[in-house]
Amino acid sequence: MTDIANIDPNFRVEPAFSREGLAFYDVTRPPFSLHGLLYEEGCFRRLPRSVAEAVSEEVAHLSLHTAGGRVRFLTDSKRIAIRAAMHAIEKMPHFALTGSGGFDLFEGAEYLATFIPPFGFLDGFSSQKVLESRKERLLTLNFPLYSGVRELYIGVEEGASLSPAPACAAPPVVFYGSSITQGGCASKPGCAFPAMVGQMLGADHWNLGFSGSCKGERAMAEYLAALPMSAFVCGYDHNAPTLAHLEKTHLPLVRAVREAHPHIPILLLGRPKAVLNDEERARRSVIERTCAAVKGIFLPNEALIPAGIASWATVDGVHPNDLGFYHMANAVAETLRSSLLPDPVVY
Repeated sequence: MTDIANIDPNFRVEPAFSREGLAFYDVTRPPFSLHGLLYEEGCFRRLPRSVAEAVSEEVAHLSLHTAGGRVRFLTDSKRIAIRAAMHAIEKMPHFALTGSGGFDLFEGAEYLATFIPPFGFLDGFSSQKVLESRKERLLTLNFPLYSGVRELYIGVEEGASLSPAPACAAPPVVFYGSSITQGGCASKPGCAFPAMVGQMLGADHWNLGFSGSCKGERAMAEYLAALPMSAFVCGYDHNAPTLAHLEKTHLPLVRAVREAHPHIPILLLGRPKAVLNDEERARRSVIERTCAAVKGIFLPNEALIPAGIASWATVDGVHPNDLGFYHMANAVAETLRSSLLPDPVVY
C-alpha cells in the first residue's frame, strides 16, 4: 500500500536532522522558565506526587500527563530543536498524536510550529524547526496534553542569544475539570481551551484537568485552595458519577477556593453541548446554586458551544475539536477580560 507521505510531502514527519551547530539545554535550568508543571523525582508533574496519590490512583497517573505545561525563553536562533524522553504515551483513535504526544511553539499568541512525533514512537523523539528569519523572539513551547515527559532539552544554534523570559506579572489562572479541560481532543497542545485562554489574555495558567477523574475530592479541594491564582475556572460536571455526587462535592470544593481567595473571579462552566437532557439540566441547577453561593459567574452550555456550531464542534459528541475549544476559550477569556479582570494579567 502506498504511504500518503510519498504522495503528499506535506504529510511527512520531518526526517532526522543534523545536530551540528546546535547546543542543547536542559529546560529545568536557567535561563528557561517552567510553567504549569513541577519537576519532581525525575519527571514533569502537574501535581506533587503526595497530593496526587492522596486524591486517587487515577489522578496520580494523569498528573504525569503534561497538559498545560510550558517552557518560556528568549532567543534569536533561527533553528529550534527539541529532544524529549517520554513515558505514559497515550494513543487514541480519535485524538491526533500532535495533540496527545506532540509539542508546539508559539511567539506570544502567534503559532510558529508543531514538533510532530513519529507514529510509532515509544519513549520520546527529537525534532527540529527552522524559523523564517533570525530575530530575537519570546518563545513558548507547549508540552503534550496526554503523555508524560521525563526529560526535555531545547536546542538552539551555537552562538545564538539565550536569555530568560520576563517574569509573570500575576499568579496563574487555575483550571480544574475533566478531559475537556485536560485538552481532549485538541489537534495540538496550544489548542486546548485553557492554553487558548492564556494566549488570548496573555496570562499564565495551570491546567488541572484529569481525564475521567475530576470528582471534587476533599484532598483536591484543599490543594486548590492553597494555590496562588488570579482566577479559578471549574468544570468537572462530566466526571461526577451521579447527580448526588455532584451535589455533595461541588459547593464544598468551590467554597474552599472562595474562602481562600475572597476577591478573585470564579467561573463555573456548564457542559459544553448545545442541548441538555433532564439529568444534565438538574446538574446545571447544582452548578448555578454553587455559583450564587460563592458569588461566581456561570457560563452555561450554550455560551460555550452555541447551537449553531454544535454539529462541527466535537469529535465524538463530547470532546471538542479545535472549533469547539476556540468557542469555549473565547467565552471564558471575554468573561475574564471584560467583566472580571479590569487589569491585564500579562506575562
